[in-house]
Amino acid sequence: MYEQVLDPLFGSLGWSALAAALPLLVLFVLLGLVRMAAWKASLIALAVSLAIAVFIYPMPVGPALLSATLGAAFGFFPILWIVINAIWVYNMTVTTGHFDVLQRTFSRVSGDRRIQAVIIAFCFGALLEALAGFGTPVAITTVMLLALGFTPITSAVVALVANTAPVAFGALASPLVTLASVTDLPLSELGAMTGRQTPILAVVVPIVLVGIIDGLKGVRETLPATLTCGITFGLAQFAAANYISVPLADIVAALVAAGATVLLLKVWTPQGAAEPDTAAHTDSRAEIVRAYAPYLIIIAVFVVAQIGPVSDLLDAVTVKFNWPGLHVANAAGEELSLTEFKFNWLTSAGSLLLISGLLSIAAIRIGGRDALDRYLGTYVQLKWPIVTVMSVLAIAYVMNASGQTATLGNWMAGAGGVFALIAPILGWLGTAVTGSDTSSNSLFGALQVAAANKVGIDPVLAAASNGSGGVLGKMISPQNLAIAAGAVGMSGEEGDIFRRVLPWSVVFLVAMCALAYLQSLPVLAWMVP
Repeated sequence: MYEQVLDPLFGSLGWSALAAALPLLVLFVLLGLVRMAAWKASLIALAVSLAIAVFIYPMPVGPALLSATLGAAFGFFPILWIVINAIWVYNMTVTTGHFDVLQRTFSRVSGDRRIQAVIIAFCFGALLEALAGFGTPVAITTVMLLALGFTPITSAVVALVANTAPVAFGALASPLVTLASVTDLPLSELGAMTGRQTPILAVVVPIVLVGIIDGLKGVRETLPATLTCGITFGLAQFAAANYISVPLADIVAALVAAGATVLLLKVWTPQGAAEPDTAAHTDSRAEIVRAYAPYLIIIAVFVVAQIGPVSDLLDAVTVKFNWPGLHVANAAGEELSLTEFKFNWLTSAGSLLLISGLLSIAAIRIGGRDALDRYLGTYVQLKWPIVTVMSVLAIAYVMNASGQTATLGNWMAGAGGVFALIAPILGWLGTAVTGSDTSSNSLFGALQVAAANKVGIDPVLAAASNGSGGVLGKMISPQNLAIAAGAVGMSGEEGDIFRRVLPWSVVFLVAMCALAYLQSLPVLAWMVP
């Protein structure tokens, strides 16, 4: 049993935190300054994390390597398993031409590519996030934007920035369900609090997306549509999270925002926009239905899988086991559950996407051999993102198991009365490392509550701020950068995307920190449920 030590360097939490941050600093410097390919940068950062674990923390070589293998396995299943199957479904629609039909239906809503981008990246992306999460919306909407005619880097940046506000409620609120389980706080209260933070972010994201595409001129010309989209999304997310259903918050918000935007476009057209494409490439109703069929099937499969008896049946074959040879205890001597591997091979979002893809074969009329070729081709297409994601998750698990992550968290928790100001930063850091708001909540949720009780802050506010801050780390996570780059043929150029999204991640994070801090004071304390 390896027992974590949180201050291994000179007995100082501060110096130890500096050492613990080295793998992350190396990773982001190699990506952002050196412009190294993400798969190479992540392997080097993995070596650094292992060196810190073995030579600074008292972690033996064996457990350190085992934690890396556990992280790599988790990187493939469930995370890459989701992305691979999502991209496969998309690739089949491209092969059959149905994706072109789908694109033309978006162009008929509005001839303005900026509005099309908002509907695809923000609304449709939010729906995908609600159902699957874990990189699926980035993988699919990036290539959809590319097909609209945007450059690869613009497509990637827009998809990554759009994948923010919905993330806290993604995958049927998996991040919040996890947060509730590690903090023993009610899911309803955590969902309500989160629903009073991320909707404010949602209001401005569509505006920012247009700004990325077309600058201030584009923002002015499309403001009625972007405000309609953002405000209706935010209001619907708030209402669903507080009064309807936490797991359904993003589904409700995505559908309401898309519907409101489409209705507006029936009576208003952005300045400089082309007329909707209604004449050329006339598609029959049957072709349009087939084009949407894979996504309708995905929604149906995910909804059916959540039905109690069906969910129980699928979950009956789930296998859980402790990673062989890996036993870790925290600084208090309590054994940690992070060594457990859950192989939910039927309830996993990736498996449900695979089932959806198999059902889609008949719906879009693709031959079995062509479907198999597209499936194998997807692995080739994503070969470097696969290496990157598995390496990044290996880093995360080495840092978690050795105590590096706990050192960083405890050092930041020592901020005292201003802890609410930096609470979102912990979530941001966790998601940046793991690529998952769920994993970030698992890492830091309990720590947030302990720190909040210590300094006299509402624990629900602190815990929710972890998830709300975490959504802003997703766009700079090497895992998601690799997925976006791989989807648009930019593997090896993740650093260019990273430099474009980093300023937005930081700006949004500063705003979220200010909001959380004000909510901890009488100024906005009325927002805390």
